[in-house]
Amino acid sequence: MDTKHGIEWRVAESRIPYPEALATMQARVAAIQEGARGELIWLLEHPPVYTAGTSADPAELIDPRFPVYPAGRGGRYTYHGPGQRIGYVMLDLARRTKDVRCYVHALEAWVIDALAQFGIQTFRAEGRIGIWTRDGGSEAKIGAIGVRVKRWVTMHGFSVNLSPDLADFGGIVPCGLPEFPVTSAAALGKDIAPAAFDAALAATLPAFLAKLEPGAPAACHNRDKFPG
Repeated sequence: MDTKHGIEWRVAESRIPYPEALATMQARVAAIQEGARGELIWLLEHPPVYTAGTSADPAELIDPRFPVYPAGRGGRYTYHGPGQRIGYVMLDLARRTKDVRCYVHALEAWVIDALAQFGIQTFRAEGRIGIWTRDGGSEAKIGAIGVRVKRWVTMHGFSVNLSPDLADFGGIVPCGLPEFPVTSAAALGKDIAPAAFDAALAATLPAFLAKLEPGAPAACHNRDKFPG
């Protein structure tokens, strides 16, 4: 078992069906709550699927060409599939910081820092959760954030578009934002293998965890702006 900074670091070798991943997450979160298992960061890829967050509007499911599953996380509809890196993060905020807003902020910053390792400048956008960049002069979404916190243990996490078929997002209104396109590292001219992105996440993990240390939330709420 690989561990980083006391956290189990798991990388799936094959695509994990969404229901299987969700069941695994739920079981692990329950074990963490009971003190039977430690924290887990799980990096993987799904077969094509649409997932519905707790705010999903059925009108935004335009063409259900892939299976659709309720996710139990915050947010609306999103797509997962080949060429996309998923990070499911199961941390015990009770032993870190009991601050969900700070956690989401730190998760965003972690993905931003990892993408910067490849020369991709990304940023936060006011009022829009997720990771944004510029593609042809327009703002476009390259990464999604969706979390749930149960008794201070986190589940779900982030997805980053490395090289998915962007046409597959056409079956939904991604995250309920029809006015903004989605993009990928490949569309920006960056060829990033999943293993390379995993290494970038590992390299920037300490900065992510530092934001969750007790006493960090005040600094975490100072939402540093990234140039749009």
